[in-house]
Amino acid sequence: LQLRVTVLLPVLFVCFSNTIASAFQLKTIYCKISENCDCDFQPDIRGLEWDLYRNLYGQHLAQDVVSEAVGRFLRNESPDRPLVLSFHGSSGTGKTMVSSMLGKYLYGTSLGSPYVHQFIPTLHFPSPSRVKSYRLELKSWIEGNLTACARSIFIFDEMEKMPPGLVDILAPFLGPSHVVFQTNYRKAIYIFISSVGEEVINKLALENRLAGRERDEIRLEDLEDKLSKAAFDDKNSGFYHSSIISESLIAHFVPFLPLTRRHVERCARRDLCQRGHCHRTDVVEAVGGAMSYTQSTQQLFSQTGCKTVMGKINFYL
Repeated sequence: LQLRVTVLLPVLFVCFSNTIASAFQLKTIYCKISENCDCDFQPDIRGLEWDLYRNLYGQHLAQDVVSEAVGRFLRNESPDRPLVLSFHGSSGTGKTMVSSMLGKYLYGTSLGSPYVHQFIPTLHFPSPSRVKSYRLELKSWIEGNLTACARSIFIFDEMEKMPPGLVDILAPFLGPSHVVFQTNYRKAIYIFISSVGEEVINKLALENRLAGRERDEIRLEDLEDKLSKAAFDDKNSGFYHSSIISESLIAHFVPFLPLTRRHVERCARRDLCQRGHCHRTDVVEAVGGAMSYTQSTQQLFSQTGCKTVMGKINFYL
């Protein structure tokens, strides 16, 4: 009996392994030929909108544009092109947070899904002299991931450090005419994140505040064309003279406004509540007072947004 069991176990294991492999192959084939393969896609548009309006402080433009653009795109079963957004603003204003929210509410995890791909120039493209080879590699990565999942999300961080000319290889993927074999590439989402144009945004925000106008009076039309031009003309930007801009392949240039002390203290209060210390208003006030601000006597805008809030909480808690 022991001999028969010993002989049968390897056979059963091989059969079981073959069954799993066959099932995986069938799913892969199905995903390649079907436009309805979900790739673990779990969109929660209401959850995304709720999180944007609850936890993204001082960014009425980003809240409105992202929630509307993503919602409209996902409700369209046959989009004519991918969704392409470019986030602009100073450090700590919420750009990375919003990109993480997209992963969370479309795939159930911030950036941990195999279908959410983040590219950082200093990590993935560190040598400007290798732009030609990087372009070929990037094209191959995009094609391969789109073939595996049409609903892929691609995030290009720190575009101000991206070698100029590199992302132009993406242009054919972002328009309505390109074809990626065996997949509906038009269902993908591309997010570019950059500090380029922060001077334009901060200047308008300052003028608006000194004029006594409400922050919410700043409109997308006041900034979008200026951000497009700033990115296109910046010689150090990955968008320098890029065909992605000249061919109008970006749906929206999304401005992230500089944050005031009130916004910084809301960030501190949120982080304290997550640790179970909602009652520590003394820490909230200490963090707000310890930040560096433009025009420090008036404490107009935080120079680092909410980026250093966590470290200051650790100090004062």
